[in-house]
Amino acid sequence: MKKLSFLEKILFFLNSIIATVLLLSYLLPFISPKTVPLFAILSLFVPFLIIMNIIFVVYWLIKLKKQFFLSIIILITGWVFSSPFYKLSSKNSSLNNDLKVMSYNVRTFNYFKWNKDKKLDQKEIDLINEENPDVLAIQEFYNSDKINFTYPYKYIKTKSKKNKFGMAIYSRFKIINKGSLDLKNSTNNIIFVDILKENDTIRIYNLHLESLKINTQKENFGEKDSGKLIARLGRSFKKQALQTEQFIAHEKQWKGKKIICGDFNNTAYSWVYHKISKNKKDAFIEAGKGFGKTYNYWFPMRIDFILTDETAIINKFSTFSEKYSDHFPIQSKINW
Repeated sequence: MKKLSFLEKILFFLNSIIATVLLLSYLLPFISPKTVPLFAILSLFVPFLIIMNIIFVVYWLIKLKKQFFLSIIILITGWVFSSPFYKLSSKNSSLNNDLKVMSYNVRTFNYFKWNKDKKLDQKEIDLINEENPDVLAIQEFYNSDKINFTYPYKYIKTKSKKNKFGMAIYSRFKIINKGSLDLKNSTNNIIFVDILKENDTIRIYNLHLESLKINTQKENFGEKDSGKLIARLGRSFKKQALQTEQFIAHEKQWKGKKIICGDFNNTAYSWVYHKISKNKKDAFIEAGKGFGKTYNYWFPMRIDFILTDETAIINKFSTFSEKYSDHFPIQSKINW
């Protein structure tokens, strides 16, 4: 520290704080939001903390200062023990009998006009039709008359018979069973179908865990009082924890092949992801490349996932870049 200028000492102090917070964030997957809900908020910002530590490493290397060791050691620790922030290489193989699965939070096909583009809903539909997945899982679904999918089988679950908002699963393969977990005190839900592909029965879960209701377009995430914002986020994370426990209890009853996809409203550094992904394969980790960004925010946030049982083979994973929603669609080719 003696060779550092006054400004560099301040920068290293900030570096030390950010590096320490990142190190503490590695404990997040093991702490239930029901125990410390405020700590769970940190899981959203782990990508930002990683980026800041990378910037500090580059800065100290340019300055030829040994202080770069602090951040680089913590970054390496995260690379080894936590979910990857960036994938350098991808897997891009394909078999004729792969199951092509897409998950997409369509933001109600722009029903509430969050975007002024009047053709945005049709652009989402056209993208889906062009990709033509075998199984399509949609969150924030709106049952519009414009939907012209050609799937022979579907399961649409709305909050009530008169309500057109909910979730949907479309399939080219016969649906022989379907159901809903009917999450209590929530506008979100978890649904599932069992499809028959040749001689295999495969369960498809579509998850949309509790929304954080963060408005990224407004100052302080749309909340004037930061205390109220933190309290609201804490309640949402608690709900996510309860919903995760409900899902895991339901999932344990199924012993066959399965795919879990959807919008978790939390990152790969969270307790929620850690619990749901246990003993499963993450399609992005197995076959993806880059940041795997699925939420349209200024730093990379991966909150949408496709997971499979451990016997599955992930042949391909893609994240799309079309900004037709606040989420980007993800797609994977899966086999067994």
